[in-house]
Amino acid sequence: MPKKEVIEAKAKKVTEVADDFKESVSAIVVNSRGLSVAQDTELRKELRDNGVKLMVIKNKILERAADESGHTDLKEVFNGPSAVAFSQEDPIAPAKILKKFAEDHDALEIKGGIIEGEVASLDKINEFATLPSREELLATLASMLQAPIRNVAYAVKAVAESKSDDDDAA
Repeated sequence: MPKKEVIEAKAKKVTEVADDFKESVSAIVVNSRGLSVAQDTELRKELRDNGVKLMVIKNKILERAADESGHTDLKEVFNGPSAVAFSQEDPIAPAKILKKFAEDHDALEIKGGIIEGEVASLDKINEFATLPSREELLATLASMLQAPIRNVAYAVKAVAESKSDDDDAA
């Protein structure tokens, strides 16, 4: 491949990655060297099932994409092998999945990332990973909204049962 085409291909890749950084609500950088093929496949499937894409990207491309997307502070984590988990929907999903996977597999190392447009330290990512997911929060809210209605239904049922017991006794 001629040198000009190689440079154009790399520039295109930088632009694509920069767009991923801009469009994502979170992007978590990890080192996944040492994971077996089966472990890597398991991780990618879990991420994909939650709307997260994981890409292994050269550090030079990541650095240029970080510059282009305005996340220059992120460049310090681009050392050694790097993969980035991009999520355009749920800012917590990548952190939660990667943290749990890293606890079970020593070969996965979380290096840093971006959450809701801000560069996040490892501590911040771990903090986000402990938050309940959107679905868990919605389920809790639904349960809280149903509780008063359920209590009224129980009270009405109890009154109806006591009246039927009174009618049977008479």
